[in-house]
Formats: sequence, structure tokens, C-alpha cells
Amino acid sequence: MMPSPGSSTGSGSQDGVRLQKVLANAGVASRRVIEQYIVEGRIRVNGRTVTELGTRIDPEIDLVDVDGTAVQLDVSKRYVMLNKPTGIVSTMRDERGRPDLRRFTTEWEERLYNVGRLDAETSGLLILTNDGELAHVLAHPSFGVTKVYIAKVAGTVTAQTIAKLTRGVDLDDGPIKADRARLLDASAGAAAGGRRSSLVELTLHSGRNRIVRRMMAAVGHPVEELVRRQFGPLHLGTLPVGKARELNRIERGALLTLSRRDTPAAAGDDKQETE
Repeated sequence: MMPSPGSSTGSGSQDGVRLQKVLANAGVASRRVIEQYIVEGRIRVNGRTVTELGTRIDPEIDLVDVDGTAVQLDVSKRYVMLNKPTGIVSTMRDERGRPDLRRFTTEWEERLYNVGRLDAETSGLLILTNDGELAHVLAHPSFGVTKVYIAKVAGTVTAQTIAKLTRGVDLDDGPIKADRARLLDASAGAAAGGRRSSLVELTLHSGRNRIVRRMMAAVGHPVEELVRRQFGPLHLGTLPVGKARELNRIERGALLTLSRRDTPAAAGDDKQETE
């Protein structure tokens, strides 16, 4: 929850910690550089621009951003990116004894949870964190956080099919359309018997179960392989399959900036992210 604009201790109080010390400890820049940022009006505390060098804050309560990007001050929070392999279920403890996500979290002492889910047959970017507020924003489609998938599908996909995906298709649980769709390769290779495959990139914020697979099946191109390459501002990059790493400062800032938005996006699909 966003603190009230007046919750910062402000420059007139001796309580709290000097803003430049807090931001230097957070790795933003040196104290001298941060002082210049303050003078230039590039730093906000709880949504208000501060320009006084004596400003003090409470790092456990106040929210700070630099040039519009949030800064992580709570060092107890962990943000981890995992390139989930296929064959792994997206839960920390599977009641049926299937391979789960615990094997990827042994490096961290904190109890981490996955943000949304990828089905066992889908690989790619999964976020693990102990920040419940951020997890809610990222997983709930009403906030409009998009995910980008690369799907290898059966058959030769045409431009008309791509247009249909963005116009919308009818599914059993109602119509759905991709935010964006792009044909990457219409001849991704021939399977046994001469069948062709295509590579399609889909961008969605919908949280319906197995939505990419159902959309592609509805337009006559069942998914053969599926990977999530992007989640909000995060890109999978070169992270190997089965590996996890902590987000860097820039990535954490981008996620925290999303989590502090006050108004959810207008979205008709209000289900949790479960691809």
C-alpha cells in the first residue's frame, strides 16, 4: 500500500535517515551524486519531489523513486528469475509428488513463491519472490502486465491467421484476443511425414488457463512447444533452462515501479495468470 504523501519524516525532523545515505546504501549512486539528483528534483518520496539536502526518510515505510523508477529499500525482499524447464509443475510443493519448484530455491534462505504459473509442458520465465504485494500486481490481469510467448505450432501460419488472433477468437469461456501477434517463421521445420511448423510470438495479459494453447488450437494450429520469453519488463535473455538468478537493480526497479501503480488497467479478464 502506498504511504500517504506526508508519511516521510521530511527535512525539518531529526528522525529517520538522510535520503542520500539511504540511496547510496541501496546502490543508486554515491552520496555526492545523489545530492545533485536531489537539487535537480529527480527524486521523489511518496510521490512528492524533494529538493532539500537535509531530507530524512524512514526506509521501512517511505517509497522512493529516482527519475520515475522505484528504488528497493526493503532488503528483506527477494526477486528471482527462473527459466523453468518443461516437466516441472509451478508450485512449491506438489501433493502428487511431481517435480516442483523447490529444487530451484535452495540458494535463498527466504521462503519464495512463484508469481502465477506455467503449465508443466511450458518452459520459460517465472518470477519467484517473497513480496506478496508485487506478486499480486504481476499476476492479476487487471493491472495489464503483459507476457510474451514464443509458440512452435503445427502447420503454416498465414498473415490472415495472425490478424485473427489480434481481432479475437471465441473460446468456450468467452472471446479472447492477443494484445499483439507476430509471425516469426512460417516454415520452422518439417516433422516426420513432411508436416510443417511455424513460430508465432504472442503478447497477452490474459490470465486464463492454458490460454496460448487454446487460442492456437482454435485457429487450427495446435502448440507443439511453448516458452515464455518476457514477463512485464523482464526478459529471459540468455538465462539457461533450469537456472535461476536474482534480478539486478535495474530489473528490481522496473518491477517495483509496476507494483506501485495506483490504478489497475481496464481489462475484462480478471483471472489470475495461469498459462
